[in-house]
Amino acid sequence: MDNDRNQHQIIRKDARNCFVESLSDAFAFGKVHLGFATYDTKLPAGQRQTNSVHIYIAIDEFLELCRKLSSGEMRQRVAQMKKSEEKAPLYKCLGGTSAEKLAKIDRARPDGMSLSRTAELHCGKNADFLFVANSGLGETNKTGLIVPRFGNKPENHVAVSMTWDAFSGFMLTTKAHYEAWLAAWYAKQDGAGKPKTQPKREAAPAPQEPEYSAEPEYEAMPMF
Repeated sequence: MDNDRNQHQIIRKDARNCFVESLSDAFAFGKVHLGFATYDTKLPAGQRQTNSVHIYIAIDEFLELCRKLSSGEMRQRVAQMKKSEEKAPLYKCLGGTSAEKLAKIDRARPDGMSLSRTAELHCGKNADFLFVANSGLGETNKTGLIVPRFGNKPENHVAVSMTWDAFSGFMLTTKAHYEAWLAAWYAKQDGAGKPKTQPKREAAPAPQEPEYSAEPEYEAMPMF
């Protein structure tokens, strides 16, 4: 990946021909940015990325997910779901970009619809977790939420298998970086002699499905 993205990357976890990474570039907007991607090493360099989905999770949702993970609540929930063969996701995030916003930034879809992005955390079959991200046709409802309308045919699909240790390390490392960023933000406010105000909590700017301008390193790829 390019140097600009490396500057914001916190941690990355790889699976077979795919990965998920967390980035710090949306902390100021009260979001955790997760980038999901798949690739094909048989394709020419610079053209190997086959799917890309960028997910923005609100900080309070992310921290609550970390709490459930650290407290053992999630492990208990997973055990219950496996026993009852429940298929519902452990966590689900809905987001995306409205048709109006896409038109404003000259990225309108041919169908004139919104772009939906979803992330789901599932109990895995061959691994402890399956972290799935999809994007595709969406519709903005009356409350402004972008609801997926792509059914089981998303335009982009990434599913990353993760062990308990891998998922815990990914989440808690990201949490530690957010807490460090927040502490630095407060220190900067105090040092500048400015009145203490809360960090911005505006909605993150609608992501424009950024593409990786250079190929990531694929040599070290744990196979689950």
